[in-house]
Formats: sequence, C-alpha cells, structure tokens
Amino acid sequence: MNVHGSHRSNTPKPLKVGIIGGGIAGSTIALRLAELGIDVELFEEGSSLVNGPPICHLHAGGNLYREISDQQCLTLLQQSIDTLRVFPHTANIRPTVIAIPERDAGEPEALLPRLALLQETYHGLVQQDSKNQVLGEPEYYYKVYYQDDLERLARSDTPSEPKNLDDWMIPVAKNLNLNEFKFPLILVQEYGLSVFRLAATAGLALEQLPACSVNTQAKVINIQQNESQNHWSITYQQYDASIKDHITHSTDVDYLINACGYRTGTLDDMADLHRTRMVEFKAAFVTQWKERDGVWPEVIFHGERGTPNGMAQLTPYPDGYFQLHGMTEDITLFRKGLVSSSAQSAQPQLGSQFIRKLKEGWQNSDIETRTDRAIQHMAQFIPAYRSATVGGKPLFGAQQIPGDDPSLRAADISFAGSRYARTEIVKASSALSAANRLVQQFKNEGLLAGFDDDLAMALEQRFPVTSGLNQKDVITEAEKLASERSYPPALAQLVRF
Repeated sequence: MNVHGSHRSNTPKPLKVGIIGGGIAGSTIALRLAELGIDVELFEEGSSLVNGPPICHLHAGGNLYREISDQQCLTLLQQSIDTLRVFPHTANIRPTVIAIPERDAGEPEALLPRLALLQETYHGLVQQDSKNQVLGEPEYYYKVYYQDDLERLARSDTPSEPKNLDDWMIPVAKNLNLNEFKFPLILVQEYGLSVFRLAATAGLALEQLPACSVNTQAKVINIQQNESQNHWSITYQQYDASIKDHITHSTDVDYLINACGYRTGTLDDMADLHRTRMVEFKAAFVTQWKERDGVWPEVIFHGERGTPNGMAQLTPYPDGYFQLHGMTEDITLFRKGLVSSSAQSAQPQLGSQFIRKLKEGWQNSDIETRTDRAIQHMAQFIPAYRSATVGGKPLFGAQQIPGDDPSLRAADISFAGSRYARTEIVKASSALSAANRLVQQFKNEGLLAGFDDDLAMALEQRFPVTSGLNQKDVITEAEKLASERSYPPALAQLVRF
C-alpha cells in the first residue's frame, strides 16, 4: 500500500510530518493529522498496519489490573470511551466477569470502591455528552453476584443470545465450581477490542485521506536532523516487487514521530535522545472450544502475576474460538521476557529466542506446548475447557513500557530534543490520547496556526473519514487481514449483543 497525498487547501502553511511505525499508535496519529489535512508520511516495515502485540479488550477502567492506581483507571476509562467514539466498528460488545479464586490473597470487596468510582465518573461523562454512552447504561456499568445468585442462575436454561446481564452469567454459573471462589463475582462493562478491525479501519481510512502517504515494507535505516534542527532526513529501504529487491530512498520532514513500538529505543539511539524504558515479550493463545455452553462473556480469574497461579483470561470470539492468557512464565509471560534499557542504549535487548519469534514466527511444537498449557491453566477454573483444542497460532509481540515501573498501563507520548516525539502507549486505547497531545504540542510550538477550533470539536468531527467508515467494509477487510496473517477469520468478526 502506497497512497500519496497532498495538503488540504485550508492548511495555513506547509508542515510535513514523518511517522516511523504503523502500529496502533503510529496509525492513529497518521489518521489524526491527515484528517486535519497535514502532510503525513507513514513508514511501516510490515506489509500492513496494526500488526503487533495481542490486543483483545479496551481496558476501560483498568479492571483487569487491581495493582494500578485509581488515576490510571480513570485515565483508561476516558481513553477507552474516546476510542469507541472514533473507531465505532472495532468493539466486541460483551461484558467481562471478574472472579477471585479461594487460593488468591485478594478479596472481591476490595474491588468495589474503585468500580463505584468508575461508575460515578462514567455517569458524569454521559451527563456531559450523551455520545460518551458507549459502555452501556451507566446504571448497569457493573453488577455483583453472590453464591446464591449464581446457584439460581445455574438452574436456568442457557439462552442462545444473552438479553440482559444475568443471561451473560448463566454459562459462568453452570461451568464454575462455585465452592472454589470468593464472593461476589463481578460483571463489568469491559468490552473487547478487535486488532483486525483496528487494522482494517486504519488502512481503509488512510486510503481515503489524500494528505497521507503510507509506505509499507519500508525499513527506516537512518534519521538525521539538520543543523538548524527544523528538519529531519529519513533514509529507508523499501521492497520493490518488480525487481525483487530493496531500493534505498530518502525524504525530509519537518517533525519526526517515533512510533516504533518495542523498537522505539533504536530510533532514540539514532537521534541521540536517551530514554529509560522496558520491553516485554508476551503472547496470547488461540483455542477452539466446540463443546462450549452458550454465549460467553470474557472471564478474568485473578492470580499473582508470574507465579504458577497467575491470572487466567478467557476472551470469546465467534464459532467457539477463545483467546487465552495465563500470566505465568510457562504461558503468556516468558523467562527473561522483560528487559530494561541501559546507560549505553535506549533500546532494551530481548534475547535471540524472542527476536527469532518476532521475525520468523513460532515453531509448531512451541505453539502446541504453550497453547496446551494455556488450556490446562483455564481448565483449573472451567473443568470442561479441557476439551478445547489449538485454534491457530498465538497472537504475540513485544510492548514497550516507559520508565521503570512494569505495572504502568496508562501512558501516551513524550517529547524530546527539537521537533521529535515518541509514542509510548502500553494499551491500544491510549493511542488517541497520544495523537491529541501531539496536536496540542504542534499548537504550542506555533506549527498549527489556524487550527485553534480543532480541539473544541466533537471527536467524531475531528475524524469524519475514520468514524464514517461502513461497518460491513471494515469487517470484510478485517477478515481478509486475519486470513493473510494466518489467523481464523472468526477473530475479525463482530461480537455484538
């Protein structure tokens, strides 16, 4: 894909922005700027956009992470609401159930004050703007279920399609050994997020935006800033199918955005702008459970990260496919899979075994072993899940975490030097925040005179092309991308009840 564009007529003065990295952060920033008519050139080493670490849910309110601060939770809530408003076709609308096993040190009651705070905040946001109501009715943001509630639901017929919150809990109540859990179990409106429909949205929208030039299969090999520090030169190699080889190109931009994800430090080193960060390699495992009972919510079984009793996460998709996380070193986490930058380099160095997976993919034996471990980990809580089978290759990648706190979840962008920014998102829902902060930075630097009204606009007005895409087109393109990446098309399909 290589779509060349130009400025819109209302751009007050030339400004060309280079974005290196076409993941969710780089693509969202490209959309934000191109919708303004700003000249953007996007460079992505892969063959399509948004193809990185596993994305499976919004993280609205940070409910999966009991260790993070209330402020991070509130930030994630706002970011997730904004994300659904701008990318309306990317959500899988089903709730999440949080269950705490008896063996875990945590207590369900400890989660309730935070949920009440999130519900109150969500209610206030909806009162401010009815378009913020994207996580269901605020009154039903969460609901608690005690043992007698679940025993009653376990005696109910399983509905073919859930119509209310209780219907979602029926398969859970029927399949869990309730004596092994602390009460209450909590159902919260934490929705799914489709990486394939995010990729499809970005690709389709950028094709329609003449201000953006997208260069795929383009590897940046050098960046240099001129002496006056108002231009950057980008040198990159791009594959040319006609000669079956790479050609070296160079282009100049006025502002450089480093959106390289886990490789952000490599550009920082080229720019001589050091930054402390960590990189973590993670994977989620694709399974199929044909004998499932009814339509499932997502279910999170809390546990101590990194131990054999680490959190287990069940994320449902159509046709009996489920994505599994097991927060142990034998499943989703990896021994020596979390590394830090050094005084000599801003780029944390992953081991060769991880680089090999990132570049070449997984060995079949590895897929079978880790997926089976994920199934057995889940079967501790849902015994019937032992009949599940491998459903495809893992969703995997490495994510950066700025600073030195591995529990950080709400982060977006930082600025360094002259006309240089680096995206630092940990969760996909933070990408829009990074894009908006960049626009504000441009304004602060006097680079966007004439755009003073932009941040006062409704979100949908800032993204008329992106938010106006046809749902059917997005799903069709997402299914195509899933197949091209050798994943079941079901992972790209809509879940909405």
